Formats: sequence, C-alpha cells, structure tokens
Amino acid sequence: MDTIIRAENIHKSYRMGRERLSVLRGASLGIATGSFTAIVGASGSGKSTLLHILGALDRPDEGRVEFEGQDLRRFSGRRLNQYRNRSVGFVFQFYHLLNELNVLENTLLPAMAAVGSAGWIRSRTSRQEAACVLLERLGLGGRLRHRPYELSGGERQRVAIARALMNRPALLLADEPTGNLDSKTGFGILEVLKELNRGGQTIVMVTHDDRIAGLAEVVWRLTDGKIETE
Repeated sequence: MDTIIRAENIHKSYRMGRERLSVLRGASLGIATGSFTAIVGASGSGKSTLLHILGALDRPDEGRVEFEGQDLRRFSGRRLNQYRNRSVGFVFQFYHLLNELNVLENTLLPAMAAVGSAGWIRSRTSRQEAACVLLERLGLGGRLRHRPYELSGGERQRVAIARALMNRPALLLADEPTGNLDSKTGFGILEVLKELNRGGQTIVMVTHDDRIAGLAEVVWRLTDGKIETE
C-alpha cells in the first residue's frame, strides 16, 4: 500500500519561561493511503504537536514531512496554504465553528477560501449543492440554517467534519475529535469516521484514550517524544 504522508526524525521544543520543553525527540512514522490510523499518548505527550506538523500548522525544529513524496520544506508559502486548504482537512476537539454563520455557511468556508471571490461567484451554486449533499450524508440535512449554538455537541462535531471534507482532502487529521463529548456521542462520531474510512478516506486521529485508539486499524503510541508501534 502506498504511503500518503511520512514524518522522519521530527524534533520540536517550546520555550517555557527560561526553560525549553522538548516535546518531540525524533518521532518518525508513515501513514498508508486509505488507512485509519490512531496516535495515542498521554496528555502533553506531543501528539497534537505532531498532528499539527503533519498538517503544516506548525514546523518542526528538525526532521521532515513528505506528502505524496513531496518534502513540505520545499513548499512556498502559497503552496503550503494550498496544502492546508485542499490536501488536508482538520477536525479539532472544540469544533472552532463561527456562531455568526449557519451550518451550511460554516461548511462552505474552505471552499470559499480555495477559490477566492471571483471563483466563488462562478462556482457558488455547485459548491452549495455539494455541501448540502455532504451535510445530508452526515445526518444534518435538516440543520442547514441552524447556528452552532443551536446544535448538540455531536451535531457540532459533524459540522466540523463536513467542513474538513468540503474540499475533498486526501488526508483527514482529527485532534481528539471525541474529547469534548460524552461517551455515547463520542462513539457516534467514531462511527462517522469509520464509515468515511470505509469509503476510502485516509484518517489520522490522535487521542489519549486507548479504547478509542483501539477502534482504528493501525495504532501508534507516542512515548517520550518518539513513536512506537502497538
């Protein structure tokens, strides 16, 4: 199976006052195309940092990330923005939805950013139709005009997943996607992710919960800043 993204010898540290905290100490891993991979580790172990580096939201101090064989270090600023917007979709623990926008509008944000104002005028109708289909697939067809504060936690996370999938990214990165939900709702979100994966979506999820990680087909453990296989 092909490798869609690979991280090699990733180091990352942060300054905390006068001290420097080393979070990643040579972490390496490869993610197979079409896989559902979980990275599990304790709180503060650096798993979110690693996910952000895979998604080019952060840069490593050392090491490299290759996406489909291309070294992200060689990407221009514009190419990195395209990578974040089109190649990767992000799902976060706290949703990050805009309360002034309704469900459909929140979902469309990545599409609007991808094409700009002129492109949006030309493609608005088709992209709205695609967003409606996506939201219907996620059980939100009756919530298109609702604002995030009118939704349950599980519904908000499904909106966040729809937004992440709007530009049909090759890779979906999920950072503790059930961490803000009760157990029943959280496992419902995991079923959504598993269904997406069965449809061919490559997913990398980080979690501190071994039970949740165990639902993925591949599990990596982040310990002392390095990756170990289960």
